[in-house]
Amino acid sequence: MNVFVFDIETVPDVVTGRRLLGLEGLSDEAVAAAMMSHIKEATGQGFVKHHLQKIVAISAVFRQGNSLKVWSLGETTSTEAEIIQRFYAGIEKFLPTLVSWNGGQFDLPVLHYRSLYHGITAQRYWETGERDTSFKYNNYLNRYHTRHVDLMDTLAAFSQKAFVRLDEMAVMLGFPGKMGMSGNQVWEHYLQGDIDNIRYYCETDVLNTYLIYLRFQLIRGILSHEQYENEIQLTKNILNQSQSAHLLEFLEVWNANDASNFR
Repeated sequence: MNVFVFDIETVPDVVTGRRLLGLEGLSDEAVAAAMMSHIKEATGQGFVKHHLQKIVAISAVFRQGNSLKVWSLGETTSTEAEIIQRFYAGIEKFLPTLVSWNGGQFDLPVLHYRSLYHGITAQRYWETGERDTSFKYNNYLNRYHTRHVDLMDTLAAFSQKAFVRLDEMAVMLGFPGKMGMSGNQVWEHYLQGDIDNIRYYCETDVLNTYLIYLRFQLIRGILSHEQYENEIQLTKNILNQSQSAHLLEFLEVWNANDASNFR
């Protein structure tokens, strides 16, 4: 496999929000609150629009050859532009299958807007056949192509009425599900400078997504039952060798679920 499972964590882009709403002089907290209030008044929802989301973490599971790696791109001190550049550099170098949960609806549009904001070039990602004809019928941008598999979208047969939250699907399959925090707590942790725990939370999300992807490959017949069990064991071995408390906790919860035959 040459698979790159990814997830992003975001906070309101208060710099742009301050500019758009004319809120110079207000604190970041006040600007973010005004942005959410503004969008709620306009749409009835408190969700900040995609182009006003700032990326603070991108985490990944990368499965290639005999290796499996779980990590967050860049360092805790990396800028948004540096993190995004690392994401696209990986695509340029490895041309992996991208896997996400709701990536087509959220993660990729946010990455597009923030790339535009920072002027980040990603030629292979944007390729649709103009330079490389092999991308004409299978590229990262088309909803029904396989260079990017949005598991939520695909499993729902591309019907929004059938969409399922990652946490619910993971728990249903006996995987740990959300750990450490939830998406609506990221802003609070960001204000406290707690980038580490945001990254840890994002890493457990991509692990859940990867495990669901393995089950998806099983039902597609891409993996046999024996191959699937081998992939599961490899993942557990990698987590068991980790020095990171959040990954060891993920494994502990997962093993407890297995022990209770909750699958």
